[in-house]
Amino acid sequence: MEILGYIAAIGIGLSLGLVGAGGSILTVPVLVYLFGIDATLATAYSLVIISATTSVGAFKNYQKQLVSFSVAFSFGLSSMLTVFLIRHFILPVIPFELFSFQGLVVYKSAATMLVFALLMLVAAYFMIRAQSTSQKLTNAPASVLKLLLYGISAGFITGFLGAGGGFVLIPALVLVVQLPMKKAVGTSLLIIALNSLVGIAGDWGHVQIDWLFAASLIALALLGLFIGVVLSAKLPDMLLKKYFGWFVFCMGLVVMLSELYNFLLK
Repeated sequence: MEILGYIAAIGIGLSLGLVGAGGSILTVPVLVYLFGIDATLATAYSLVIISATTSVGAFKNYQKQLVSFSVAFSFGLSSMLTVFLIRHFILPVIPFELFSFQGLVVYKSAATMLVFALLMLVAAYFMIRAQSTSQKLTNAPASVLKLLLYGISAGFITGFLGAGGGFVLIPALVLVVQLPMKKAVGTSLLIIALNSLVGIAGDWGHVQIDWLFAASLIALALLGLFIGVVLSAKLPDMLLKKYFGWFVFCMGLVVMLSELYNFLLK
């Protein structure tokens, strides 16, 4: 299974290079189901992998002048604060056994994966409908409250689940901040990289990371990222997002059904 996991690590970077987002949504399931890592620890590894891959992606977009630093820092401030508070103060005190009901015990890891499966379904919905997101621009001024709420939402996703939350950030940057789609993707990658780095800082002292193992996954993900960037220049972006969205949707269903089956068996 570990061999499949290393192959899947290439797929994580490949998806990021092809569609500009979505790779992080695969990271935790790969770590949990193919490497047998506990779900909570998998979110910490996910932050490490995401921070590396999105930093490279953000830098490549910066070279093309497709990153808005002012938006990234103002928009990302609330999300970064949310990520740090969750990773450093909230996650460590959540008990391994959440609660029991009529003999059925709900564990922290199972709850994490069930919520993650739901996240995958929501992310898939946004990716499948990416075409309409890019077209529905509004002339309304960006609301500070909206920016704050979107930032906190992205922070919750990154903090609790170790996912980037690009499917929340990109529509917000396009519709609320009114950035062009390509600049929204580049800015989103920078925000996700910053959130992930803050998440790693929040984990410091609470989790033990095998950095050699993490580095091997990062190297494979970056390989996939560069392959994806080359292929994306030859393939239609919106069609890729739609097909990848359906793939994530199917994966989300598999994760949800698997966790429910395991929960009922226990």
